[in-house]
Amino acid sequence: MFFIVPLIILFAILFWAIMKYNILVTMKNQVTNAWSQIDIQLKRRHDLIPNLVNTVKGYMEFEQDTLRQVIQARNAAASAKGVADSAVKEGELTQLLSRLFSLVENYPELKANENVRTLMEELTSTENTVSFSRQFYNDITTKFNTSQQTFPGNIIAGMFTFKLAELFELKVPKEREAPVVNLSMRS
Repeated sequence: MFFIVPLIILFAILFWAIMKYNILVTMKNQVTNAWSQIDIQLKRRHDLIPNLVNTVKGYMEFEQDTLRQVIQARNAAASAKGVADSAVKEGELTQLLSRLFSLVENYPELKANENVRTLMEELTSTENTVSFSRQFYNDITTKFNTSQQTFPGNIIAGMFTFKLAELFELKVPKEREAPVVNLSMRS
């Protein structure tokens, strides 16, 4: 009887450690999946941008510098490595897209073009999806990080060298401003 109580306690601790480890692995995989979902939407965004730029290029003869900057920012964002780098480069791209959308408003014949309208609507829809995906990613990442940092989960996380995941944060205050997009047909 004397050996049974410590044995039960040892099995309870072992069971708890296995459960906590499995929870951390599950959360780590959820963080990876959430980032993959963002990556998929960013790829869609990156694919739409050249189509939009090529469609408006002929109309916007005097705005070639903006179009060039959008493509450069798109290429930089597409080659971003990691969450922090992606956040910075995607923020810059968002600012330039906002400027491009504003310029389109100044060209009535361009606003009336069905291809431009469709591409802008798809891009706006993708932007919304990216925003929701980022929010989900940050939510699950925060839960994962909190689980690693709170007692007694920090013991298991330390034993198995779990690493904190990066949040998707905008570093530059100007990037936090919402872009003004007007897709109405009125001038």
